[in-house]
Amino acid sequence: MEDINLHFTGDFNAVEKANNLLAALIDNNLQKVENLNLDPRAIFWKRVIDMNDRALRQITIGLGGTANGIPREDGFNITPASEIMAILCMATGFEDLKERMGNIFVGFTFDKKPVFARDLKAENAMAILLKDAIKPNLVQTLEKNPAIIHGGPFANIAQGTNTILATKMGLSLSEYVVTEAGFGADLGAEKFLNIKCAAANLSPSAVVLVATIRALRHHGGALPDELNTPSLEKVQKGIANLDK
Repeated sequence: MEDINLHFTGDFNAVEKANNLLAALIDNNLQKVENLNLDPRAIFWKRVIDMNDRALRQITIGLGGTANGIPREDGFNITPASEIMAILCMATGFEDLKERMGNIFVGFTFDKKPVFARDLKAENAMAILLKDAIKPNLVQTLEKNPAIIHGGPFANIAQGTNTILATKMGLSLSEYVVTEAGFGADLGAEKFLNIKCAAANLSPSAVVLVATIRALRHHGGALPDELNTPSLEKVQKGIANLDK
């Protein structure tokens, strides 16, 4: 388990590098005489780091003179929140990955025109950094079963599913594949069905929905200090939310 949680195969590091390469190219372009006319106040691409470091969420970069870039506000997200992670999980192959990289929206010019990663000619270099990360990772569970671990976007800001490539690889090797969609059914499950399955032409044969009596009690109107108190009435009311 520790080998998976501590760096694993370096996929997160590759996502981080691809994300921050684009960030570096953006700031490099601002520095050039012949640039894309990007408005430093309208750049929406942030850097990422695989660390929950609050002090880096909102920062000012480019200080220290002209050699260090153009001063502007920036910030760091955590690596799984990068759009690169979401793209990696939706890509159906290397060429598709490159095209999706090129379609990343960076920001606006001073005359309000959108700028994309392809305008910076960033997609090829970014994709090369992900040449190994795009390959699914096969591991063994504690029960000696095969498992594929690949990708990790959040369901509240992205699709919250593993990669299309991992699921299709599993289906090519076995009669059935069990996969997980992150967060609640209203996030991960709906996005799994409406985004990933639609894009990959997948048709799940069954769905396992996890629900606790405590949660149903809460959905039925129980106050925080009542959640551990049995109440059949509130559970029955909460089931209406589960039915949705």
